Amino acid sequence: MAEYKGIMVYAELLNGKLAPITGELLGCGKRLADELKEEVTCVIIGSQLGQIPQDAIALGADKALIVDDPLFKDYQTEIYSAAMEKAIKETSPRIVLLGQTSAGRDLSPLLSFKLGTHVAMDCLDLKVNAETKLLEKTRSVYGGNARAIYTSELMPQMATVRQKAMSPLEPNASRKGQVMPLKVEIDASKIKAKLIETVKEEVAGIKLEDAAVIVSGGRGIGNPEGFKQLEVLAKLLKGAVGASRPPCDNGWMPETAQIGLTGKIVSPELYIAIAISGASQHLAESSGSKNIVAINKDSEANIFKEARFGVVGDWKQVLPAFTDKVKELVGG
Repeated sequence: MAEYKGIMVYAELLNGKLAPITGELLGCGKRLADELKEEVTCVIIGSQLGQIPQDAIALGADKALIVDDPLFKDYQTEIYSAAMEKAIKETSPRIVLLGQTSAGRDLSPLLSFKLGTHVAMDCLDLKVNAETKLLEKTRSVYGGNARAIYTSELMPQMATVRQKAMSPLEPNASRKGQVMPLKVEIDASKIKAKLIETVKEEVAGIKLEDAAVIVSGGRGIGNPEGFKQLEVLAKLLKGAVGASRPPCDNGWMPETAQIGLTGKIVSPELYIAIAISGASQHLAESSGSKNIVAINKDSEANIFKEARFGVVGDWKQVLPAFTDKVKELVGG
């Protein structure tokens, strides 16, 4: 029987660089590896990787296992899952971490099935049990109203991690590590799917998923004009504007701004929820925010249960005063 040891991180690439989620996973992986006194291996799949493996080492990887081949230029489930399966079977990691992204959500269930193990999706926190050495995976459940901790004795232990739930390490270019090629034999003629076109989503300003500050509005905003006031505050705070589902359904905001179970998952440093009641579907994907500030005229609104700070009042009166104070503080 293989001895399972070490942490493996699946690296995602964005515009020829490591995606932010990879740095977050490496930071988390390094913390877990230090607890276990083991190493972090980062699997990097792509084409013309160049400096990327060294960047992974600078962010906490002890080893970079690379598949550098033109065939892997673009993400495809079939060949990427084959590469990850081989990487896992050859190195027998104790823990495998992927991001809760479109690629991570696609890869992880397939890999767990192929490997005969379990995967916990969309984790908010990960810890190693000091006695059992098993990974304790914290997830949001019941629409964000509670959190549950899962463990599994099956190896490897797998989890996908919500973006912004973990913090990356400061890059250290002086860190040393091994860069090792992984040969994956793929018959290109037998690949069943082919990428035809990539359509980039054009977003003005900061993407919701990357924003450190989000100013978000709900049904109570009332109309599209109201969201222009939210945009003023977001711009002052160098943040992005989001919305719950009703404003998007009503056409006040684009679908790309929707936060919730049928929208985007966010975990900013500051989430300002304006005229949002706090339905479980919305909180499920925004409760990972480090600080929530709520403005709502209903003192019984569910959002106040999650908020660190709250203002009970009509947003049309509260927001202008709040925005003016922010302008004063930031010199705007």
